[in-house]
Amino acid sequence: MNGKNRNDKTNSLISLAKVIKLAVILVFVAFGFGFLTKGIWSQSERTNKERDQKETSFDSQISNNAQQMIAEGRRIFRFDTFGDEAFWTDKLKLHQAIEGSKLGGVGPGVSPKTALSVGLKVDMDALPESLVQQIKAGKIDLDDPATTLALIKLDAVLGMKGSFNSNGSLKSVGLSCAVCHSNVDDAFMPGVGHRLDGWANRDLNSGAIILLAPDLSAFTKLLNTDEATVKKVLAAWGPGKFDAELNLDGKGFRPDGKSAATLIPPAFGLAGVNNHTWTGGWGTVTYWNAFVANLEMGGQGVFFDERLNNAAQYPVAARAGFGNKRSGADMITSKLAALHFYQLAIPAPIPSEDSYDRAAAMRGEKIFNGKANCAQCHVPPLFTEPGW
Repeated sequence: MNGKNRNDKTNSLISLAKVIKLAVILVFVAFGFGFLTKGIWSQSERTNKERDQKETSFDSQISNNAQQMIAEGRRIFRFDTFGDEAFWTDKLKLHQAIEGSKLGGVGPGVSPKTALSVGLKVDMDALPESLVQQIKAGKIDLDDPATTLALIKLDAVLGMKGSFNSNGSLKSVGLSCAVCHSNVDDAFMPGVGHRLDGWANRDLNSGAIILLAPDLSAFTKLLNTDEATVKKVLAAWGPGKFDAELNLDGKGFRPDGKSAATLIPPAFGLAGVNNHTWTGGWGTVTYWNAFVANLEMGGQGVFFDERLNNAAQYPVAARAGFGNKRSGADMITSKLAALHFYQLAIPAPIPSEDSYDRAAAMRGEKIFNGKANCAQCHVPPLFTEPGW
């Protein structure tokens, strides 16, 4: 009996030793596998990183294409008129009002002071250093329309593109996206500074600028009304506003008697956003580009939107055939892709700490995300509904 107990005890010890030995082996195997796995993953991460950093030929094509699209889109946004001289020059004759009677136009002309007073902006980086020094020294007459012509010739007036006759007189003038959707930082003086693409020009009095034109018959004919009514509507817009539906429905005023013009929207922070403008009721960013270039700026191109054929809702647009516009020469469609690409690349500005009440902003954010449930639809960080 005692011998049997000793054998059982010996067998138990042997079994325990085997278990311990197996456990030790498993531990070493686990550690070894862990180190091996870590090494494999580490090597894999390095390989992936190196692969991502090393561009293939097609990767290079993508990068080069992106850079070209940005450069071309920037040029279009800033300087391309889409052939809208056919409207601003041929119909409104705005160029005559700008140069004034002394320089071959009509009226007093538009001096730099007048241009700044109606919200037009000047890019200081487009000015030669000699001119900058002369302005600082007070040697440039800012009340002389000739100075305005010189600024236009330098492409220094944001959104305004001019062409000149051999004698220096203004032959034509057109507008680009930048006239409404670019601003300056006032680094030189109010209204003159470094260009800020995408920033809505909330000083721009577009109605007052149109009223400078000597011929408003394009509006009276389109809207089927008299000049006095057109002037009343345009004068009511005020700074930073524009009525993009006036030429569609002919309604210059809301039911409450106030102007139907709305704030000019910014053109930054649009990446990830589908439908554009305040309500998103019209279409995407690139739709809006085509719409504005063709129907608002007076550019030469192709535009289709059968909604504008609804004479009950949009009598002016239906009568004018805006639902299917086809100019003889298309100066818009080929530029929409690069323009869109550039706009999507413009970031929303980060406000400086002293430009707003941080405590109030934090309280507002809490309400926005909580009690008011705004974020349910205005989903951060897009602050619109994804997909809408």
